Amino acid sequence: MKFELPPFVLKILKKFQDAGFEIYIVGGAVRDLLTKRFVDDWDFTTNATPEKIQKLFPDAFYDNVFGTVGLSHKSSPNPYEITTFRTEHGYSDARRPDKVEWGKSLEEDLKRRDFTINAVALKIQIPKSKIQKKKPTILDAEIIDPFDGRGDLDNKLIRAVGKPKERFSEDALRMIRAIRIAAELGFTFEEKTFEAIKANAPLINKIAKERVRDELLKILGSPNPYEGIVMFRSSGLMNEIIPEFEKTFGVEQKSPGRHHIHDVGTHSLLSLKNCKSEDPIVRFATLIHDIGKAQTYKKLPTGVITFYNHELVSARIAKAIAKRLKFSKKQSEKFYKLVRYHQFTVDERQTDSAIRRFIKNVGKELVPDMLNLRVADRLGGGARETSWRLEEFKTRLIEVQKQPFTVRDLKISGHDVIKVLRLHSGPKIGEVLETLYKEVVDKKLPNEKKALLARLKMLK
Repeated sequence: MKFELPPFVLKILKKFQDAGFEIYIVGGAVRDLLTKRFVDDWDFTTNATPEKIQKLFPDAFYDNVFGTVGLSHKSSPNPYEITTFRTEHGYSDARRPDKVEWGKSLEEDLKRRDFTINAVALKIQIPKSKIQKKKPTILDAEIIDPFDGRGDLDNKLIRAVGKPKERFSEDALRMIRAIRIAAELGFTFEEKTFEAIKANAPLINKIAKERVRDELLKILGSPNPYEGIVMFRSSGLMNEIIPEFEKTFGVEQKSPGRHHIHDVGTHSLLSLKNCKSEDPIVRFATLIHDIGKAQTYKKLPTGVITFYNHELVSARIAKAIAKRLKFSKKQSEKFYKLVRYHQFTVDERQTDSAIRRFIKNVGKELVPDMLNLRVADRLGGGARETSWRLEEFKTRLIEVQKQPFTVRDLKISGHDVIKVLRLHSGPKIGEVLETLYKEVVDKKLPNEKKALLARLKMLK
């Protein structure tokens, strides 16, 4: 089978070949080549020890006990990884092997890998003809596939290598990684593999939360976030990582005067399904925006269901989830704000001041994300995508954002005040600017330099 390979990959293969070592392309790179996807992460395996690899590539770095040598290159944000054939023994922490030994064959190495679609290798014989330095080269490759990974690729199936329970007990992160790959590729699971994830789900708590967070955000950022999260929940991993969300299923919302037709959990999943943003944080906020409804549910004697202040409870839970999953400060703030303020009022009678408060609370940069969440919320609840009120609100948002939000947004500065009023530095300058700002906000004065300077002269 022929593949198009970039010059730097060919250079790596040729260097090993010329030195008399075995070298194979493995892992996700092979999977992507076979499915004709773009490859941005190249991995290799070889019978050369790390010390011998470093002799071939003096600039490479080796700082682990797993036989992986990293090789940086300007063409990729990730280092290329070259790993010595190895066998592994004992996994007391459900993440890393207790003992690693160098293997003797490619088959030994492939046997320890997670899924059949990742246990396929390519062997490429580089011809003696000169490799093109800047252009990819198309070459024949021998496909080594001892576990029928190609068949599973054709059938769009995630299947563990060997015994599934052993693979997941060796490295519990493989469970959520399996769901991430399925969401990225649009695959389903072989039955025994999925049953093994369900049986081993509690082991995910042994994994560093940063690792879990990264995989979860990749699921949410994938082309199939809804399907990914449904698998995540069905596997039992949701209950281990975000148990608060599981409590929203069965919390009814259908009642007189309400448009909802689904329970809270189902509505939340459908909201995610309809979220048009590709940002995983926005999608995550959309998924859990109503997570506080399980705690605020009340059914009145009239049959009407209420969830008073659910957005406040949801925001507290969002903050706890962000802390648990070790979100960055920026991620946490965005996640919290989207959940906290999602219940904003859309009313044609709203004043500009009310809309300004909404924008200040959310932040100008998050307004488009908040609108994406709102539309997804509507669609997830069975309503139409938009309404005349929402469209009018969007127009008002645009108009209000043209107004200054702080003194710093005025078209004049403190230097202008000093020059016109002949003042020295001091609190008086701030007081004058604040007066002008209030008049602009109250629409008594346009935020134009000429008009502001004329008004300044009147304050002499």
